[in-house]
Amino acid sequence: MKIIGLLSGTSVDGIDAALVDITGYGLETQVRLLGFETYPFPEGVRERVLEVSSPETGTVDKICHLNFYLGELFAQAAVHLAKQGGYDLEEIDLIGTHGQTIHHLPEPRYERGLTPPSPLRPEEKSGFLAIRSTLQIGEPSIIAERTGCTVVADFRPRDIAAGGEGAPLAPYAHYLLFRSGENARAVHNIGGISNVTFIPARAEPQQVIAFDTGPGNVIIDGLTREITRGKLSFDLDGRMAAGGQVHPPLLNWLMEHPYLRKPPPKTTGREEFGGEFIQKLFGKAVEQNLPSEDLLATATAFTAESIADSYRRFLPLGIEAGTGPSDGLKPASVEVILCGGGARNKTLAAMLQKALSPIPVKSVEDYGYSGDALEALLFALLARETVLGIPNNLPSATGARYPVVLGKILPGRNWRSLLSLSPPLEGSRR
Repeated sequence: MKIIGLLSGTSVDGIDAALVDITGYGLETQVRLLGFETYPFPEGVRERVLEVSSPETGTVDKICHLNFYLGELFAQAAVHLAKQGGYDLEEIDLIGTHGQTIHHLPEPRYERGLTPPSPLRPEEKSGFLAIRSTLQIGEPSIIAERTGCTVVADFRPRDIAAGGEGAPLAPYAHYLLFRSGENARAVHNIGGISNVTFIPARAEPQQVIAFDTGPGNVIIDGLTREITRGKLSFDLDGRMAAGGQVHPPLLNWLMEHPYLRKPPPKTTGREEFGGEFIQKLFGKAVEQNLPSEDLLATATAFTAESIADSYRRFLPLGIEAGTGPSDGLKPASVEVILCGGGARNKTLAAMLQKALSPIPVKSVEDYGYSGDALEALLFALLARETVLGIPNNLPSATGARYPVVLGKILPGRNWRSLLSLSPPLEGSRR
């Protein structure tokens, strides 16, 4: 199947679009990249997304309009990518779109006045019902209309309905693509938020451990904008951080963040490490007269050390948990596969290699995949599983009570032919 995967991540810098050809099922799944492009958002769009993402500035009229506007941008990305690859839209079997997250609330909020549908619901608490929620925008109906393609969207809510946090979703695809019969593998994506998928050697799906370790680029990017007064949106190759020194007292304060000690399954986002946290950190640096380069070096070290700390605490690597920054890890046969925008930050990559030593840190390119395209590719794969009726969440990662088929389907011109497809009776996960 030829599928386009669309995604805009926590960094809110544009739309990643990947065109892939997917064959096979389960651990025999093969994904071939036919084309990839990142389409930067037009001027002002990032600021509008961040505005509606904040409870203080987001209003229903702004969210309503931006949902449809982003839908047009996502549709344009799909049309352009197909044309660039030399394909007519009639040759595209499916589009999977994640959209743009504007708010994610993985911690249950107890609401009065809701009658639980079953006394077996563990969320029920003295007449209250615990509700998790998430919201992605980029109206998929627009994408379906502009392209004529069947579209799968809104992947996260079904997992939440099944008792999960709605994230992380990438581990299902990571498991299919990176499971090894010899080594344990930690597929580590550093986007705005940093997340890991740990796949033991010869693992069954329920043995996969996956969670958000904490901030990825979000703090580094935010501080870079603050320091340069908006002239730079990120620290290219980590050059500014490379010119500074890590400030141990500030790093120790950062490492005391309570999220780092919270056990998986867990997810996070801008709600925890976004603008408010960045301003607080920047204020502390100003109080201490910290040079800008030192602040960025410390923020970069925070991402690296929080990753290593999470490995110590929560992954079965045969090491002591919480031993402190840069104490080193001593697992036997495990390899880290790095992907996401943070993988291109040379200073961050070097700090991470030191913090995880002697674990080898490799690039996803070493395994035949594009680091830039991987996340969009994953949503193309999730979309295929959805139309085939294959459960495509990992409860061990999200905390859901059981596997479910994620997403909502908007039928396109080829919907009837897609209905005739079916996976092998064995299922898809083995």
